[in-house]
Amino acid sequence: MKSDRRIGSEKAMNRHMNFYNKFRALRPPVNPTEELISAVKQLMLRSLDTPRSSQVDLVGGYYDAGDNVKFGLPMAFTVTTLAWAAIAYHSQLQTAGELENVQSAIKWGTDYFLKASSKRNRLYVQVGDPVKDHECWTRPENMKTPRTVLMIDQNNPGTEIAAETSAALAAASVVFRGTNRSYSRQLLNRAKLLFQFSKSHKGTYDGECPFYCSFSGYHDELLWAATWLYRATRRPIYMEFIQEEATTATVAEFSWDLKYAGAQILLSKFYFEGEKDLENFKQQADGFVCSNLPHSPHHQVHMSPGGLLHLRDGANSQYVTGAAFLFSAYSDYLAKYKQTVSCGNKQFNSADLMAFAKQQMDYLLGKNPRGKSYMVGFGNKPPTRAHHRGASVPKMPPDKAVDCSMSFVYWYNTEKPNPNELTGAIVGGPDKYDNFEDRRSSSSMTEPTTYTNSLAVGVLAKLAKHHTPS
Repeated sequence: MKSDRRIGSEKAMNRHMNFYNKFRALRPPVNPTEELISAVKQLMLRSLDTPRSSQVDLVGGYYDAGDNVKFGLPMAFTVTTLAWAAIAYHSQLQTAGELENVQSAIKWGTDYFLKASSKRNRLYVQVGDPVKDHECWTRPENMKTPRTVLMIDQNNPGTEIAAETSAALAAASVVFRGTNRSYSRQLLNRAKLLFQFSKSHKGTYDGECPFYCSFSGYHDELLWAATWLYRATRRPIYMEFIQEEATTATVAEFSWDLKYAGAQILLSKFYFEGEKDLENFKQQADGFVCSNLPHSPHHQVHMSPGGLLHLRDGANSQYVTGAAFLFSAYSDYLAKYKQTVSCGNKQFNSADLMAFAKQQMDYLLGKNPRGKSYMVGFGNKPPTRAHHRGASVPKMPPDKAVDCSMSFVYWYNTEKPNPNELTGAIVGGPDKYDNFEDRRSSSSMTEPTTYTNSLAVGVLAKLAKHHTPS
């Protein structure tokens, strides 16, 4: 840990993007330099399936992690945060030659959302039966599990999913404004309709439980969506909602289920630009920082002995990349507007925040007590048995029938490395004591998720730009 060895941020970013592309068209990337975005796509398995019994076209979208189900809530959060990275780190991604790959990954998601929301006050939110899916360990090309479709509408509302999808489309509209104006307008118009739907028909949707239950409720998604709509339009109607109707809270987490901190940091930028009625959001953004910084007197989040944030088991790396991304974005705002964060009697500046974000990413890339990378195919001793069907099941003819009862014997409970390397994927990571088992059965440690990886794109792009040594 005290060596002068560099963590290759640029190489890590390129590997990471490679992970996305592999799932884009179910084939390896043509250009091997596309490894950062391709990474997220491989995990985000660009799904080419559509419901077998439905009359609606739901081809596209992303699987959430190592299974073959399309869950709307984490998928939308993945696209929102990937769009934020494309906006905040446009020049860095362009320099790295990854901007078009990021935009392509976003568009694959937004194309799906446009189809899933083609009828007013109706949104298709899930494709696949997760219970049946979890009974069979097979790659998507050979799956025969039910492609059950779930939707929300006026009678069965789902405010969280509708609002998060609105946020994704609004954020993406900013991404495409300079390159595809008509598409950008289409995304923004649909985002407005979905936001209105989420406000007018309030209710928590439990159809994705027990896999993606909204434990935090829907108020954070409403604030998040309104913030992105204000960012995309600057229309007073959205700021009025933020100031007069929205609920907010100081939190220590940023994740697919809890978006307050993300909205607060975005709104802090408007506060720095002169909208002084938003001071409360700046204070709450500071609260998020103070809760996570280990040297803050208000520090709350557990740190492993090796220095990794640990909120809870089960893809804990999502909270690491989420915090790192928000710290990176907030550090940019603090630097630009010459601001600081107050944590009790201690002050932290832009450099302090970025140093912490870098330390967290360095840990995931190999600067940790085990000297181990948690990004597949990158660095020292990376994981070789990611909990992921497409990576662990060998290629076979698409018409080959798979015996689900034996699939776990053949491809899950084996010590062999995955035959298809999920290059660039950040897996769930170690426990709170820095322990890690590279086994498919240790899914909390070895399963990658789309949102863990989308949150890493921006901060990796920033680190790669500066080529900073560890």
